[in-house]
Amino acid sequence: MRIAIANDMFMAVEVLRRVVEKVPGYKLAWVAYDGAEAVSKCAADTPDLILMDVLMPSMDGVEATRRIMSQSPCAIVMVTASVNRYTAKVFEAMGYGALDAINTPVFGDDGLLNKIAAIARLIGKSSEQRSLPIHRPESLPPLIVIGASTGGPQALTTILSQFPQDFPAAVIVVQHVDAQFIQGFAAWLNEQIPLPVQLAITGNTPQLGKVLIADTNLHLVMRPDLTLGYDKEPLDFSYRPSVDVFFRSVAKNWTGKGVGVLLTGMGRDGAQGLKRLREAGWHTIAQDRKTCVVYGMPKVAVELKAAVQVLPVEAIAPICIKILPNSKLSG
Repeated sequence: MRIAIANDMFMAVEVLRRVVEKVPGYKLAWVAYDGAEAVSKCAADTPDLILMDVLMPSMDGVEATRRIMSQSPCAIVMVTASVNRYTAKVFEAMGYGALDAINTPVFGDDGLLNKIAAIARLIGKSSEQRSLPIHRPESLPPLIVIGASTGGPQALTTILSQFPQDFPAAVIVVQHVDAQFIQGFAAWLNEQIPLPVQLAITGNTPQLGKVLIADTNLHLVMRPDLTLGYDKEPLDFSYRPSVDVFFRSVAKNWTGKGVGVLLTGMGRDGAQGLKRLREAGWHTIAQDRKTCVVYGMPKVAVELKAAVQVLPVEAIAPICIKILPNSKLSG
């Protein structure tokens, strides 16, 4: 896999270079020392992956990501020295198409290597090709489950900002983002929408008028007693948490019905899970090609006939509002 580095700090470039050169099969494509240079080099020689700094002179990583994804798209991971300070910029870049984000690594830290390996599997550049008598509550709230990846933060804001504070449903979101950013993501989303947003913790149950976000680098699951939990299995999924794992657990264990939504993102995660939800009687929605930053996950869902409806992102919330209170669920 050919990997490029865009970073204005010499020491950071050297650390990233050593990470890339540590693994047989990874090759350094080029180095750019500001965003404008990265855009130019990517147009001339598009790599498989760019490790993109957030702050750079001349043009920052956010604008460079926007231009690259519109002109010569490839996988991009944002690299930043400070998660808390640059959270808003990280999610802005993800809105333009960056796949994920991670702190600038220190020597001996394999977090970035694990991230690169996951993306290699996602884009097909990896050699590792692999594919519960319970007490249940008597009444269950209407439930909306949403999966998102590349471009997801902005798509989620568009949808969730349309739900009123007294929205009569529970919402659970799985967004592909590294665990170290998830708390900042929840705080950022809390500022954008009327509903309260919290990280899902083990033992939580879906609650009316509240948005729960998958936390950690484990898979969020709905357990047979209808509480939420986390599971390290399956180990070989490209993304942790996986939308597929969560959707399948909901289809298996949630005795009520609801709406399943699969949003913009690279790869296939969530498509099979959305199909399981449809087969279980849920109303399922895939975001349309025109409004996706990357038409990957929803495209696969459409091909599998997993979606009852294929809608532009701005039309998804009105359908949820229409369907859930009236229980007009279709399969």
